[in-house]
Amino acid sequence: MSYSITHRNGSMDSDPPLSTLPALLAELRERPDDAEHGSVALTHESEWCLSVSRGGYVIFENLEDGGERHLRGVSDAQVLLMWEDLAAGRIAKLYEHPWKPGYE
Repeated sequence: MSYSITHRNGSMDSDPPLSTLPALLAELRERPDDAEHGSVALTHESEWCLSVSRGGYVIFENLEDGGERHLRGVSDAQVLLMWEDLAAGRIAKLYEHPWKPGYE
């Protein structure tokens, strides 16, 4: 299965090793005053995406079909587990989280 990551600055990488995901998440601690570049994401080839903003705000959505849902206060450890599930295509496992509908 294929996936890509989106860095805080908007650049993307395809199929990086999972070992790079902690560094991707750490980008959120860089330049905390930069409100424009405040999220990072992992997108599976199925177009399911998990984006994370500062403070553990996570959005899970399909970039083609919608279905936006969110969680607040997600720990870094939990984000990394969620990204690993998404990278492996375990979409059904991600549905098990207590998502709230929409972006807010």
